[in-house]
Amino acid sequence: MVNGQCSMVNHIDTHCHIDGEEFDEDREAVITRAREAGVCKVMVPAIDLASSERIIKLCSQYPDYLYPMVGLHPEEVRSDWREQLAAIKSHLEPGIIAIGEVGLDFYWSREFEGEQQEAFEEQVRWSVETQLPLMIHCRKAQNELVAILKKYEKELPGGVFHCFTGNEIEAQQLLQFDRFVLGIGGVLTFKKSHLPEVLPKVVPLDRIVIETDAPYMAPVPMRGKRNEPAFTQYVLQKLAEYYGINEKALAEKTNANVQRIFNI
Repeated sequence: MVNGQCSMVNHIDTHCHIDGEEFDEDREAVITRAREAGVCKVMVPAIDLASSERIIKLCSQYPDYLYPMVGLHPEEVRSDWREQLAAIKSHLEPGIIAIGEVGLDFYWSREFEGEQQEAFEEQVRWSVETQLPLMIHCRKAQNELVAILKKYEKELPGGVFHCFTGNEIEAQQLLQFDRFVLGIGGVLTFKKSHLPEVLPKVVPLDRIVIETDAPYMAPVPMRGKRNEPAFTQYVLQKLAEYYGINEKALAEKTNANVQRIFNI
């Protein structure tokens, strides 16, 4: 609900872990609420082999609504990463819309720093080979991530820098990859977020997509609750406000960005 009414502007949640156990009890109801809130497509990233297989099966039950990705998340990179990747790669089949969620994350630990970089670069090569876009996760590792992407910049089809929360300089550094966009979610609505100033200043609307990262990072006024795709409407509302356009125009623009990159 937004101001007591559903935002019935069709829009896309580009990043939702709806396969997670957090939704096992009411997944069907969550999808129903998403549809009622105007969410016309939900893109579902994997984090490892098990979730890749689970997501393919789940998305097959909701054709033309849930869209699967496969990949190895940086926080899931362990000593068996090569075996994981070999098995995940076998699932790069028709119907997979992207390679993700992949990237680098040195926030908690640098124990597997080298392995993370090798695993990410391998999956970047998959993107070049298959021309499937990337869904990229990055925390405390932007310089290292950019260095890897620069090697393949001309050959990459594009993708999303998921959950962007950075400053103007960081935004401009990512936007140099001109076939990529920034994924904007609930952080936009947080009181201490500087995104309301950063985004309109340096990020054009043809470089943005909307996401939840559900079940995580719920936007205000749902902060602290389990996030779900229906809550994209709060991100949509705030983003439109900060860019000074109406929600319908914003949704049309961000939907067009999804279509351009993911062909869905």
